[in-house]
Parts: sequence; C-alpha cells; structure tokens
Amino acid sequence: MSTLRPTDLAREHGLSTQAVRNYERDGFLPAAGRTPSGYRVYTELHAAALRAYLALVTAYGHDLAGRIMTEIHHGELDSALELLDRGHQQLLRDRETLSAVRAAIDHLTAASADLRERPSDAATRTVGELAHRLRVTPATLRAWERAGILDPARDPATGYRVYDSADTRDAELAHLLRRGGYGLPYIAGVVERIRTAGGTDATATALTGWRRTLTARGLAMLDAAGLLGQYLHLLRPDGPVRPPV
Repeated sequence: MSTLRPTDLAREHGLSTQAVRNYERDGFLPAAGRTPSGYRVYTELHAAALRAYLALVTAYGHDLAGRIMTEIHHGELDSALELLDRGHQQLLRDRETLSAVRAAIDHLTAASADLRERPSDAATRTVGELAHRLRVTPATLRAWERAGILDPARDPATGYRVYDSADTRDAELAHLLRRGGYGLPYIAGVVERIRTAGGTDATATALTGWRRTLTARGLAMLDAAGLLGQYLHLLRPDGPVRPPV
C-alpha cells in the first residue's frame, strides 16, 4: 500500500493531525508504522479505518463507535458486530416508540374532543375518580406513579393525590400502552417525551422531526456499514470466517 502522512488523513475530514494521532492512541485506528526517524507512516488501511470510524460516530455516537473499532482491533469481530446489532435494536425500539406515541396522540386527541363536548367533567380528579374513569384500580395508578409515569400533586389540606388534566392525559396514555403490551419503564419514557414536548399538540408537531431524525440515523447506519465493510475487507483480505453453507 502507498504511504500517507497524518496530514493526508486529517485533511480529508477537516481534522487536526493531533486528532488523527489521538484516534490511533485510543485504538480507533490500527497502529501506524514508523520511519527510522520516528515519524508515523499511515496507509490506505488507516484511511479506511478513519472513514469507517467517523461514519460510525455519525450513526451510533462517539462511545459506541469507539467500542466497535477497538473490539475489531483487539480481534473481537463478533463482539464488534454485536455492538452494531445493539445499535440497530435501539433504532427499532425508537421507531416502535414513535409509532406508539403517534397512536396514543391520535387516541388522546379524540378523547380531548370528547371531553370538550362534556364540560361538566371535573378539572381535577381523585385517585378513585381517575381509577373509575380508566376502569383500573387505585393500586394500579399508584404503581404507575412509582414507575415515574404519573406525578400527581397533593391536596395541601388532606394530603390526598389530585390528578389534573395533564395527569389524566398521562394515565390514559399509560392505559392505552399497557393494553398494547408495553412495560412500565417503556411507558415512562414515552410519557416523558410528551411532557418534554409540552403536551399532545406539541408532541404531534414534534413527531415529524422525530421521524426525520430516525430516518437520518438509519441512513447513517447504512453508510457506516458500507465503509466498515470496506475497512474489514482491507484488514482481512480473505474475509471474515463464515459458517459453512
């Protein structure tokens, strides 16, 4: 292979030569050869490794990208592939969450319209009233509170839980997702997304941006897989060990 200088690798990506040296030091690039005078000598193998690493950073983040490359350089290809699989699993979970939130928003929007047609509905509810509305037990609502799904205020006079309209929304969302088979930690994460966005209306608006983000991450994973495959081909010209057909 033809030799390359650190500046050659750095210039391609707009990096400093020190960044390239740091990536080598941290194990994200294979060790460089040295000239008799001690200068680093890189090759196309290092250039391919750097392309793969930076693409992995875009797709999976710095931490996971670094772990993938160091596993490869320690000869642990299966471990590196498992880390890639976990990244894809997380993307799939995020897509499932997006779909669940979209369905929940549609459901809660319809429920809100129904509430507007019944103005006599209480603005706040006791634990018993909310449990009756959802046809669950008060113990279920308390379990959702322990899981971080609900966070009701307390009546200053009695100390009893008081559920406002946002609490009712969160409880209805939890009830819907529980019927769909989702676990409490998962539901707590979905509810937190809606709280962070500022309610169902804001969440519905944010879903388009969220979907774009997931699409961009999926495409970045495809790009990273291609560049990582090219690097592995250079690193292991005979190809990885494959099971017999």
